[in-house]
Amino acid sequence: MAPARRLSDEAYDRILEALFERRVQAGAFVSQSELSEIVDVPVAPLRDALRMLEAEGILKIHPRSGIQFVRPGLELTRSTYQFRSILERAAIEIFAEQGDEAEIGAIHDRHTALIATIEKDGLGPDQIKDVEALERMLHNAVIASLRNPLIETSYRRMHNYLRLLRLDRKLTAPVVLRTLREHLDILLACKARDAKAAKAALDAHFQAAMQRNLGFI
Repeated sequence: MAPARRLSDEAYDRILEALFERRVQAGAFVSQSELSEIVDVPVAPLRDALRMLEAEGILKIHPRSGIQFVRPGLELTRSTYQFRSILERAAIEIFAEQGDEAEIGAIHDRHTALIATIEKDGLGPDQIKDVEALERMLHNAVIASLRNPLIETSYRRMHNYLRLLRLDRKLTAPVVLRTLREHLDILLACKARDAKAAKAALDAHFQAAMQRNLGFI
């Protein structure tokens, strides 16, 4: 039987869920009792979760004052993509040279199918969910090629920053198609077992993604 989850772990997940579902706004200042009510978690485990989230840079605890959630900005965007790039650049060559051929092919085929769907029918809620699923599928597969649980844990936490940065982004069909085609460039290089091309395609993707998050393109 799996051990029961600690209430503090449940509180951690619920706070992030409230943030990503916009029940708590990025940059908001709330009291501990208000947050306890929003996420429906008692104050004691909530405090433990808040300390974890403060250590991860998601929020700031102001004693006797309240909790302030971070507001995404230029510095957080640059720091997040720098950290992401360090991790994935270390992994992409291994994924390109040693990644499972069937897995790479399956991810590639799902990308081409989704591109065809969006080009034909446009971008709807179902397609946005598929885009997010493919984003996780590709980048998690790259990181998994390192076979390092410490890095995988750090990457999962970093993904919280990415979700935070994307809260206010506006997805349109051209933006999504551009992203998916950048993914295809990475996957095609991996299918060809060309580690150098895969790293170049990953660098180009991250540069473009950071500019999209900053609203430059």
